[in-house]
Amino acid sequence: MPRPCPAGYRPALTFSRSLPLTSSSTPSLSSLRIDRGATPTPPPSRRGLWLTVALLAIAAVGFAAWKLRAPAGREVQLGTAVATGGGSISAEGISANGYVVARTKASVAAKIPGRLEYLGVTEGSKVKTGEIIARIEAADFAAALAAARAQTAQVQVQIAQARRSLTRAQTLRKQDLNSDVDLENAQTALDALEAQLKTVRAQEQLASVNLENTRVRAPFDGTVLRKDAEVGEIVAPSSAGGGLTRTAIVTMADLRTLEVEVDVNEAYIAQIRSAQPAKITLDAYPDTSFTGAVRQVVPTADRQKATVLVKVSILDRDPRILPEMGAKVVFLPPHDGAQVAAAPRRVRVPKEAIATRDGRTVVWVVEGGVARPVVVEAGAEREGQTEVRNGLTGGESIVLDPPADLTDGARVRPAASKSQ
Repeated sequence: MPRPCPAGYRPALTFSRSLPLTSSSTPSLSSLRIDRGATPTPPPSRRGLWLTVALLAIAAVGFAAWKLRAPAGREVQLGTAVATGGGSISAEGISANGYVVARTKASVAAKIPGRLEYLGVTEGSKVKTGEIIARIEAADFAAALAAARAQTAQVQVQIAQARRSLTRAQTLRKQDLNSDVDLENAQTALDALEAQLKTVRAQEQLASVNLENTRVRAPFDGTVLRKDAEVGEIVAPSSAGGGLTRTAIVTMADLRTLEVEVDVNEAYIAQIRSAQPAKITLDAYPDTSFTGAVRQVVPTADRQKATVLVKVSILDRDPRILPEMGAKVVFLPPHDGAQVAAAPRRVRVPKEAIATRDGRTVVWVVEGGVARPVVVEAGAEREGQTEVRNGLTGGESIVLDPPADLTDGARVRPAASKSQ
């Protein structure tokens, strides 16, 4: 009985060459035999075929993505170093940007809390020192003053009576019609009433001051810049304000005291002198310049910005100059002929941009998508920023946390930027 073939088994048919086949000979069935020792050939697997196709597709997509990304080069994080505000050296002198401010400026508030019942000014109103610009509801304070005055008058009447009693007692004592005790009692009554008069007069004065405090007066000659409260609102002194209570009624300034405040880089501050002439240009009127002079160099520096505040008086009076306008100041050479020495321009960069290569301090600068090392002189570090004394001019794109294998000429593209 023949044995069954295993699953997937394909018998191999072989022909015996002992009897060659010719056109004239008839093949014999005995010449055909099955080689049962041949290795079985499994049928091709569909799963393997699909796996092969998928791998080829993934390889093709990866190759295409690599070709598309190849021009962009290596991706690293970038930042932008910007020169710290505070000016630069130009042909005319040191320049700096700032704002127009009023040296004499105040937020005018009421001295006592209350409801605003009168406001006699608006934006642009010119006021004189002591002029009433607003008034608080004052009925209670007026009544208190009237009561204090009435009490004062009453005590004054009682004092007049006590003085007459004392005079009569003195007369009777001279005539031995009363005793020393009666005279002393009359004197004591008069002294008590005079002491009481001092008390009621103090109360009257306090009531008068409270009533006066309901009147808000201008502290100096100036111009109203802004109304901070409206009639009907509750106002109070700044120390007592809270919630919906207004702490200022108007903001005013003396426009005759306008000046420009600028932040000058501390690298140039040694070149600025008191009374040094300056040229002022407003952002609103770039074609017009005004004369100025340094009024004060504030004797302290801003450690975050590495600048010093300089106040420049505006010598030209012009109604176009308004508080809070942007302005540029050029500090001119002094009249004594002293030259303004050019100080080195310093910039600040994130401390992550500072690297060391071959024992030198460098910053990797990106120009045209290519990174190149620039040797710099690093200075003090402040608030995560490192001062660069030379090597950079400001505004360069720089690499943050440059990798150790970054090479000169490597192509990069910005991943993020960090502004100063």
